[in-house]
Parts: sequence; structure tokens; C-alpha cells
Amino acid sequence: MEKSYIDKAYRWNREKYSRRRRFLDIWFFVWALLFRLWLYNKSWSYPGGVTEAKKATRRSSTAVWIRNTLLELGPTFIKVGQLFSTRADLFPSEYVEELAKLQDKVPAFSYEQVEAIIELELGKKIPELFESFDPIPLAAASLGQVHKAVLHSGEAVVVKVQRPGLKKLFEIDLQILKGITRYFQNHPKWGRGRDWLGVYEECCRILWEEIDYLSEGRNADTFRRNFRIYDWVKVPRVYWRYTSSRVVTLEYLPGIKISQYEAIEAAGLDRKVLARQGAQAYLHQLLDNGFFHADPHPGNIAVSPEGALIFYDFGMMGRINSNVREQLMETMFGVASKDGDRVVQSLIDLGAIAPVEDMGPVRRSVQYMLDNFMDKSFENQSIAAISDDLYEIAYNQPFRFPATFTFVMRAFSTLEGVGKGLDPEFNFMEVAQPYAMQLMTSMNGNDGNSFLNELSRQAVQVSSTAFGLPRRVEDTLEKLERGDLRVRVRSIETERLLRRQSNIQIGITYAVIISGFTLSATILLVSHYVWLAVSAGLIAVALSWLLFRLLLRLDRYDRMS
Repeated sequence: MEKSYIDKAYRWNREKYSRRRRFLDIWFFVWALLFRLWLYNKSWSYPGGVTEAKKATRRSSTAVWIRNTLLELGPTFIKVGQLFSTRADLFPSEYVEELAKLQDKVPAFSYEQVEAIIELELGKKIPELFESFDPIPLAAASLGQVHKAVLHSGEAVVVKVQRPGLKKLFEIDLQILKGITRYFQNHPKWGRGRDWLGVYEECCRILWEEIDYLSEGRNADTFRRNFRIYDWVKVPRVYWRYTSSRVVTLEYLPGIKISQYEAIEAAGLDRKVLARQGAQAYLHQLLDNGFFHADPHPGNIAVSPEGALIFYDFGMMGRINSNVREQLMETMFGVASKDGDRVVQSLIDLGAIAPVEDMGPVRRSVQYMLDNFMDKSFENQSIAAISDDLYEIAYNQPFRFPATFTFVMRAFSTLEGVGKGLDPEFNFMEVAQPYAMQLMTSMNGNDGNSFLNELSRQAVQVSSTAFGLPRRVEDTLEKLERGDLRVRVRSIETERLLRRQSNIQIGITYAVIISGFTLSATILLVSHYVWLAVSAGLIAVALSWLLFRLLLRLDRYDRMS
């Protein structure tokens, strides 16, 4: 049974916070998590022996525990967990799936606190600002809650009020998280190949933006302008006279939640049309505007009685610059031609891959992906399947997907799921194909000049490589002079022999130590120091067991060779 989050009293649900108490609560969670991860790799901790199924079960139970604990820790960690649910390149799939279920439904704060915040922020009491104001919130989340109201002009609005003490809580928690981030960045295992400090900075930026309601109002206005010529999309209007950094007042636009399929059917709306329009709206945001809703889950999209899509909650938005679009096109050309080297280089230019000394495993992973994904036609691909496989390949590789990329992939997967709920035959890639072709055509020019354009592009690429060659040769010579240039030659057979030789030396060491303890135990027993003799004997037995395991390993090496 899941906990009843709405009725539960959380320790963080207050205006004032103890820095010391937060430090202890957060670090206790971190150390408990580290202990679980340490125990996960110990075969003796699995009753009846370790199996892949048992390890998967333990990962799932740990993921549920993480989700529940993040909710206990409060708004900062609820939002961090939701952000991490997009980072399947950093965390196991069980963790990502569980964090995606993180419910942002918590107890509401009191109406007296709402009154105090509105008066402080807007400079007037509620009766002076609104004709009526419902004291019971329509919804309460970790960052704030929403109340329905009516202006003196008669217009129905919703008023979003920020949770009291939230900025102070963010300051305390993010300072503690910075220390935790440094610990993981410097960790010999979990820090290698991971930019945890970069992830931390990205989380901080997104969190501070999301609690700035002035920024949310500007986002809503921009989003509304981008869809002004489309009558099948509605975006709430912002009432700036009743808006501040902690209070935002928006037009009241009620609708049917887009995942309430039976209610949509009962309203006489065409579910197939809504599925296509949902995908088209997002593609328009992404490809035409470069400004998109980064959290389009079903709670943030509704359908009006007339069949128009209504978007809510503009705290988390994403932007794609024009130069990024060109780099993405380079990646697309590489994917279309199954050119792994071209894809890898474009991903490095995008900042999606951290270049390392040995890029061979990365290139092989990308080539494997291309060889397996491109067997199907474009319109028969599944966004969810592609993103899952991509993240599985990326996990424990030097990929560092930018937040924008992960937001886009999560949004695509969410919209594909909603679309299939509305229309079982819906295919997101089929809707996306005309947009992709239009984008590629605009990048390539008209069909008659496509060959010339590609030829000129390759000529420019070759010329830039040629001009950069002297610089690269000079850099290589400088590295050689400094002793920074290293040549890696790998021989599997030599490595195996060296490992065997190392194990033999360890075995000899064990044998000498066992002999010493056995001799000591014998002398102590003859001298009537029974307990000391038993202790020495037990140590000798333990070392003998380790020696036995080492001999089995050596025997396995001999059979392999």
C-alpha cells in the first residue's frame, strides 16, 4: 500500500527550518543509500545465492525506498528526483522509472499563510484584490498551491501562491547538496566519467527558475504568442497586476485532463485528432519556435469542451538555439547514412559525449545502435524504445546528455504514451516525419541542388580539416616534447599472463602467512595459551579459504589458455 501523501504531516512543511536538522536528515539518506549500494554488490547478502532476478528485485526495492525518502525530504528533493527521472544516462532504469512516479501531491498550507503572502507580495488584502477567493486550494504541490478566484471585473482566474519559507529551504538544501556533489565527483568509482558538478549546477538553475513566478509569467506569455494563430491550442493569459515573484494570477481555463480518455469520449471529442494535435503542438514548439514545454505530463495538458488543447504550468521550459539545431541535423545525417564516426563527432560538438582517450567503445556502441535501429522504417520507430535503448547504451559510457536533450526525449515518450491512450494506432514518428523532412529540406536546399549542397558541405569540411592540420601536428609535437603523449598497445594474451603471474605471487604470500600463523598456533598450544592458539588457527583457516579461491581462479585461467 502506498502512503497517503495528502494526509501525512511532513517535518519540512513549515516556515522555519533548522540547518543542522536538514544536514543530518539529508546526509543520513546519503549514507543509507551508499550502504544499500555497497550491499548490492556483496554476493553473501543474497539468501540462497545471487541471481540476476534477485539483483533486479533489490534494485526495484531500493528505487521505491529512494522515491519515498525524497518525498520525506521535501520540495527540493522532490524536484531533484523529478529532474533525475530524465537522466537514464546516469542512473539504472529501475531508479528512473520509479522517480518518474514521484507524486508532487503534499499537504496544503493554511489559508492564513496564503493571505499573508498575497498581502506581502501584492500590497493589498485579498478582498481589495478579488471579488471572491476560494480558501480551499484546487491543488497543492511541493512548491505552491492554486486557488480559484474572481476579479472585481468579473473574470475568473486561478492564483498560484508559493509555499512559505521555500527560498530559505532551497538555500539550505542546495548548500548541503553541493557538499554531497563534491563527494560523488571525487569518488574513485562514481565520479569517473561523470560531471556531477555540472548536473548540480543545472539542477540549481532549473529550481531557481521554477520558483520565480515572474519568469513563469513571461514563459506563459511567450508560449501564448507562439500559438496565437492556432485556434486549437489555448494558453492562459497572465494578469500582471496581480503577479509577483511569489504569486502569479492566470486566466481560469477549465478542461478535461488529457489522460481521462472516457471523459473525452463522453464529451463527443475525436480522440484520434487530439492525439495528432498533441504531437503537432510539441513539434511546433521544438522545431519552429525553439521554445518548448519541458514537463508536458498529463496533468499539465487538458482539453476544452470545444476540443482545443489547454497547456498549464510554465515553470519549466526548454530552449534550443539555432546552432544546436544545425548540430542536431549533422547528427541526423550521420544516423541516416549509418556513419558512426560522423555521429560521434557531432555528439562531441553538441556536448553530449565527453571525449576520452579511448573512444573505441563509444564508437562501437553508437554503431551498434545504428545497425539495430535503422532496420525499421522511420515511421515504424518508437520514441520510447529508441530512448530506452539509447540510455541503456549510454549508461556507464562517457555520454553526458544535456538537460535539454533529456527533457525532449522524456516529453516525446510522454506524448507518445498519451497519444496511444487516445488512439491505439497512434504513431508519434509518423506525425514527426513531415516535420523532419521539412527541416532536412530547409537545411539542404531544394532537391535539384541537394547534391551540390552536400558536395560543397564536404568541400568546406575537407578544407577546414586541411587548414587545421598544421595546428594539430604542432599540438602533437608539443605533447611529445612534454611527455604527455601516450601510446596504448593492448595484448589480451599478455594481460592474461600478467594477471596469472600476479595471482601466483599473491598465492605465495598467502602460503607464507598461513605457515606463519599455523606455526604460531602450534607453539602457543604447546605453551598452553589455548585461546591465543585458537585465534591464530582461525586466522590461518580464513587465509586458507582465500588461498583455495585463488587456486580455483588460477585453474580457470589455465583452462582458458
